[in-house]
Amino acid sequence: MLERLNQAMEYIERHLGDTVDVAEAARVAATSEYHLRRMFSALAGMPLSEYVRRRRLTLAGAEVLAGRDTLLEIAVRHGYGSGEAFARAFRSLHGVGPGEARRTGATLSSQSRMTFRLTVEGSSDMRYRVVDKPAFTVVGPKARVPLVHSGPNRAIIDFVRGIAPEDLERLEKLSDQEPRGILAVCDDLDPSRAEGTELDYYQGVITSADAPAGASVLPVPAGTWAVFTASGPAPEAIQNLWRDVFTEWFPSNPYRGRPGPEVLRMRPSPDKSSAETEADAELWLPVERDQG
Repeated sequence: MLERLNQAMEYIERHLGDTVDVAEAARVAATSEYHLRRMFSALAGMPLSEYVRRRRLTLAGAEVLAGRDTLLEIAVRHGYGSGEAFARAFRSLHGVGPGEARRTGATLSSQSRMTFRLTVEGSSDMRYRVVDKPAFTVVGPKARVPLVHSGPNRAIIDFVRGIAPEDLERLEKLSDQEPRGILAVCDDLDPSRAEGTELDYYQGVITSADAPAGASVLPVPAGTWAVFTASGPAPEAIQNLWRDVFTEWFPSNPYRGRPGPEVLRMRPSPDKSSAETEADAELWLPVERDQG
């Protein structure tokens, strides 16, 4: 997988001067565009679109300082329709406008070319199972919240605290299939998974029963799911598990992510002394067999 991903990075580098077709890059990587974007974001720590933008502005910076072409010619070459749009983007990366950079020979920023390598760290085995699940329905309250990569998500915490306990009790009684109980379900995530992008968050159950009045309903088609388990402090254990799935499990197994919700079941740790901060978790991710 890493070798194919690096081939896709070579394709992107060759096409920075014209059109970077992410679908074609995914074909080079022998995977889906959806999975390529998810993998890149997890491995690189930034969306693929942001990397392409930063690489183009890095090359544009060198051309600005070289002084051979006009600023407008450089702008158009790197996909900007006007000098003003190019100047704004240039300043966002380099901290200085292109005209000033050329006049003063300013120090500019540089986004290095990325390649991916496998590093053996002796980490423990990741526990997982693969489940073929028929279509199901998620039922429960829903909120639109920002994505948070590290630490507590205050929007989710406030949303969940605003749900009446008796409503959750009634909802939990409707749970009639795996994963059972009250679940955290994230759907409609931005493909980039950039910090601050929004997603639909459900505090709900999987059920075949009719939805209670006022509850949101999320139909989920049949498909394959990879199920991972973890224990530890919340939310760090879950955030670390998600990172490890994309940086370790996917590159080592013949599966790729597919569109669909991410489902999380959490239970307090059996150790009552740490029940408020420790949790046992089960993370369900939609996957499909990698045909590459």
